[in-house]
Amino acid sequence: MLSSYLTLAAVLFCIGLYGVLTKRNAIVVLLSIELMLNAVNLNLVAFSKYGVNPSLAGQFFSLFTITVAAAEAAIGIAVLIVLYRGRATVNVDEFDELRR
Repeated sequence: MLSSYLTLAAVLFCIGLYGVLTKRNAIVVLLSIELMLNAVNLNLVAFSKYGVNPSLAGQFFSLFTITVAAAEAAIGIAVLIVLYRGRATVNVDEFDELRR
């Protein structure tokens, strides 16, 4: 049972990593990071339930990770809105300088 959760989490993490490394759209990169964080949450909950010493610690860490991911998404979208207003693009390759 644990191996199926770990396999699913590995597939989700690999899809997210592919999106971060290959896509140029900043919104897709943020969504890929969220997918990677969800894979980590799945691992935390799976080990919390099926680990050697089952406890609620993994679920508490997962809630903390979800909170951090929500804050990261809100700040990331706010930064992207500011950058879009200044440069009129969300292409990651265009954001190589701080000032223009």
